[in-house]
Amino acid sequence: MSDLLIISGAPSHSAPTGVVVAHVADVLRAAGHRVTLLDVRSLPTLSLLTEDLRDPEIASAVSSVLAADGVVVASPVYRAAYSGLVKALLDLLPKKALRGRAVLPLATGGSQGFLVAMDYALHPLLAAKGADQVVRGEFVLDQNVGTPAASAALDAAADRFTTALTPRLRRVS
Repeated sequence: MSDLLIISGAPSHSAPTGVVVAHVADVLRAAGHRVTLLDVRSLPTLSLLTEDLRDPEIASAVSSVLAADGVVVASPVYRAAYSGLVKALLDLLPKKALRGRAVLPLATGGSQGFLVAMDYALHPLLAAKGADQVVRGEFVLDQNVGTPAASAALDAAADRFTTALTPRLRRVS
């Protein structure tokens, strides 16, 4: 159906954010989408932090974002802020890179107080990159990852995201 990119700021696949990413990727694939996972931790850190767009892996990551029909941005929240590596990658994108693409923010954290990071940190960052179709995302407490309630909430978020993709697909066809 569509080409989707999941940008994961998870420190590992078994970390709460990694588990959330795997769940959402499975749901989106089951809905018929082509899903590519971009683990920010696998990018060359020095090139990422020095904004070296000549690095082939960094250039490929930026190209993947620009080519995607929709983008999921998943980050752990530390001290009420998203992952620095996720921000470093998003900072490399052109100013309006996310315009016209559905964007689904997802976050995990150890405290309900970190929920504010979605509205006051992640959303403004996405808006700065032109995101004009940000789907209501989900914040999942680390301790709730993998529970039926968290899975149902993530399924609903993936459904909202898929619905937001539909108008874009009709325009392209």
